[in-house]
This record gives sequence, C-alpha cells and structure tokens, in this order.
Amino acid sequence: MNIYDFDGTIYPSDCSIGFAVWCMNRHPKLWFTYFPRAIKAFVQYKRGKIQNYRLQMEVFSYLKHVDDFDVQIERYWDKNEKKISAWYLEQKRPDDLIISASPLCIIERIAGRLGVNCVATEYDREIGALVNNLMYAKEKSRYIIDQGFPVIENFYSDSLADTPLALCAEKAHLVKDGASTVVDWPKLDTLTKEKVKKKIDTGWSIHLE
Repeated sequence: MNIYDFDGTIYPSDCSIGFAVWCMNRHPKLWFTYFPRAIKAFVQYKRGKIQNYRLQMEVFSYLKHVDDFDVQIERYWDKNEKKISAWYLEQKRPDDLIISASPLCIIERIAGRLGVNCVATEYDREIGALVNNLMYAKEKSRYIIDQGFPVIENFYSDSLADTPLALCAEKAHLVKDGASTVVDWPKLDTLTKEKVKKKIDTGWSIHLE
C-alpha cells in the first residue's frame, strides 16, 4: 500500500483555502463575516498566540456557512480535478490511501473521483467544530498505527512535519516544486530520529535508515 499526503503533494495548493476563496467569490458575504477572522487567526498563529488546531478551526469555519456545499464542492472539483499531479495519476493504484489535514468533506469528494481511499480531518459543518484531532503530523502516524494498517511501501508528502509517518514506511519521498518533483526523503540526524521515534508507538516497524 502507498500513502499520500494531499495538499502540496499530489495537488499543488491547499484545497481548504482554495475552496474557501471559491465559496467567498460565490457568497460575497463571507468576505466580511469569515475572511477577517481567518486572517486574524493566521496572525495570532504566526505570533505564537494560538496553536495550529485553533488556526485550522478558524480556517475551516466558512464551511458551516455554505448552505449549498454539495453543489459547490462538486463544481470546485469539476474545475480543479485536472490539477492533480500527472506523476501521481501515472502510478495510482486502487489501494492507495490519501491522508490529509484538510477537512474530510472536501477530500472525500476528490478521493472518490480518483477511486482511492482517504482519511482526513473530521469537521462537523453543522456545529463548526473538529470531531477528532486534526489529522496533522504525528496524528497521521498515530491513526495508521491504531488502525493496524499493513506494510506501507511508499509514503509521499511535501512537508517534513510528516516525518513520523515517513518513518513508518519502507520508502519515503519528499514532493517539491508545487507537487511536481519527487525526491528521496532527506536523511535525518541521530537526534532528530530519536525525537521523532518517541512520538511513534514502539509496536510499529520504524525505518530509520
């Protein structure tokens, strides 16, 4: 089985933000009710005043105000599905798993079109809250471990924040240049390996070489 991050990995941008702009352009009220709050949260995050999960909750919050979500998400992917990286489409397999910090309600639509499985952040659009932890960084590896997935042949991501999951794979790949270039995952020094290893269940096979 191969596992792929989505945003910046097999898709060149952040689909959560892309869909937010899409919805604001079709529901202009969101530019006044949502956009200022999202910018404020981003500034607070950069200043270290709020954690990433709080930032993402604010970024995702537009979803609860889009009454025609089912219509808009299909139209969004009708236009943007063509942006999926060619290198991925050439090697796509039915047992692929996409794992993403973006909301499941966005990711599951494109995963369905691609004919692959997905795991993503569960965000309740009705109440505007995360159902479980943000599917980010070590939470990805924790999910894979808890679910008892089989051997991961290859893992692909654009972010070193995904190192915990990269270390669970037989082979990890870093994706660069707007989801267009795939290289080997960088070698980690001993101290970094030990720090990451502590974040992963010791019952899982960890590849550190």
